[in-house]
Amino acid sequence: MITSTSNQRVKELLQLQKKAKIRNQEGVFLAEGSRMVLEAPKDRIRKLYISESYDKKHGKELKEQGFQYEVLSDTVFAYVSDTKTPQGILAVIRQLDYKFEDMLTKENPHILVLDNLQDPGNLGTIFRTAEAAGVTGILMSKDCVDIYNPKTIRSTMGAAYRMPFLYMEDILEGIRLLKEEQIHVYAAHLEGKYSYDIEDYRKGTAFLIGNEGNGLRQEIADMADTWVRIPMQGQAESLNAAVAAAVLMFEVSRQRRE
Repeated sequence: MITSTSNQRVKELLQLQKKAKIRNQEGVFLAEGSRMVLEAPKDRIRKLYISESYDKKHGKELKEQGFQYEVLSDTVFAYVSDTKTPQGILAVIRQLDYKFEDMLTKENPHILVLDNLQDPGNLGTIFRTAEAAGVTGILMSKDCVDIYNPKTIRSTMGAAYRMPFLYMEDILEGIRLLKEEQIHVYAAHLEGKYSYDIEDYRKGTAFLIGNEGNGLRQEIADMADTWVRIPMQGQAESLNAAVAAAVLMFEVSRQRRE
């Protein structure tokens, strides 16, 4: 059992917790909590750490499921945890690797294109909602928040393991590739001429979703085939990015169910 915060493995965990550069160099990320760890593809788990308390309660069943793990004292586990009330289980997981083609595995793809999203919770919520709405893939500009940020991973509630995603060095090129696949590209835009719910999304569809504060960059919005808006009452000027994305995604889901 590791009982010192100066232990080398503990230092490595802290580095992975805090620094995207280290995560990317190592090709791994951290997942914390029973649900996030136990839903992870087993072949991707590099190392598993549990607290002394967790070991006493669940160690036997983990071993029965074929897991090997290292035990940290409760104090050390709290030190490396990214949460205020740690559940006592933490895994180092190999990063997921998808290609553009992985977004197009279904006949009528349903794609999200995210431009410069910066809030980890927003991105995680979008992933979780996208899975529920039947989205087939998520493209992100290179300046979007890191999907492997511990807060983002936690917010996905496991969807990050199942939702194909890709960071694009050139997001404009990504949009061009979608158009080549006959996917109609819609921009969620306050100046949209049409209300989102009068469009037909039963064919290949992609939505462009912009930054929380500034919306879509003009050059990206200009790539859309159609600008759509979400009609709003009261004095609200715009919706949270994750909420706007949810409204649009579930309209696609509704139309495709009918």
